[in-house]
Parts: sequence; C-alpha cells; structure tokens
Amino acid sequence: MIRRHRAGRHHATDAEELNITAFMNLMVILVPFLLITAVFSRMAILELNLPGSSTEPADEQEQVFQLEIIVRADQIEVGDRRQGLLGVYPNTDDGYDYVAVSKKLRQLKRRYPSKTDAAILLEQDIAYDTLVQMMDIVRVMETAAGLSIVRTELFPDISIGDAPVAGGGT
Repeated sequence: MIRRHRAGRHHATDAEELNITAFMNLMVILVPFLLITAVFSRMAILELNLPGSSTEPADEQEQVFQLEIIVRADQIEVGDRRQGLLGVYPNTDDGYDYVAVSKKLRQLKRRYPSKTDAAILLEQDIAYDTLVQMMDIVRVMETAAGLSIVRTELFPDISIGDAPVAGGGT
C-alpha cells in the first residue's frame, strides 16, 4: 500500500502551464507607447564635389567662366579661375561680409545665368560654420516678396577644396 501512495503522488506533479497573461498585457501597452514616442528623423544630404585639377581638359563652357570663392582668415575673395579676382571683401567688425559676397554672386548669376557650379576654397583653420554659411550663400538667393521669402537657385553645384596660399607662394 505504501508503494501505491508514492506512485500516485509522483503523477500529481505533472508540468504546470506557464501563465504569461500578465506579460502579454504589459506588451500590449508597452509596444504602442514605444512606437508613439519613437523619434523618426529625416536626414538632408547635400552633395559636394572636389574641384577639378587645372590640368584637366575643359569643355568650351567651363573655359568661359569658372567661379571660385576663396575664404581666408581676414577676407573673402570672389574670382574666376582664368580672369583672376573679381572682388575682395575684407572682414567687418562682425566677421565676414556675407552681404557683399551675396550681392556679387547675384551679379555674376545675372551675367552667367546658365552657370550652376562654383568652387569654395578654404584656408586652413577656417571654422566649419563659416563653410556652411558660405555654401548657403552660394547655393541660394533669398528675396522678400511681400510677407514670404522667395528662394532662387544661384550656384547649386558646389565643389570644396583648399585655398591657394596667399601671395602666390608654395
């Protein structure tokens, strides 16, 4: 009789069911909350090119006008690779004279309306913020039209590179 009692007791300890109801309730609430609070970001990418070497063969249009904006520590120079400097804009008390450079670029766009490329050349140790501001000025012209601002494309195909040494040295 003792044996029967032990055998019956052993059968009573079958595998119990796992109760995951509380965990499922938590997931039902947690998953939508995490999806709602997730941050979906959009990245804006601006394509840049490296300026071509001076030994590259150029087609007829490129030989006409090649815009270069040289950013130095004390001034900004706007010029043509073939003709030379078209304007020198020394720093003001507030920093670089972006307004004067923008006016010059608008004049150049009126003279060369089909021109879309420009090279921004920077001296060493020029701040990244300065590069970004120059790219904005070179790419887009903003004009006020009533209560809205109209953006017009200037030279959207930007190349960046190192500025030549001031004074023509090596």
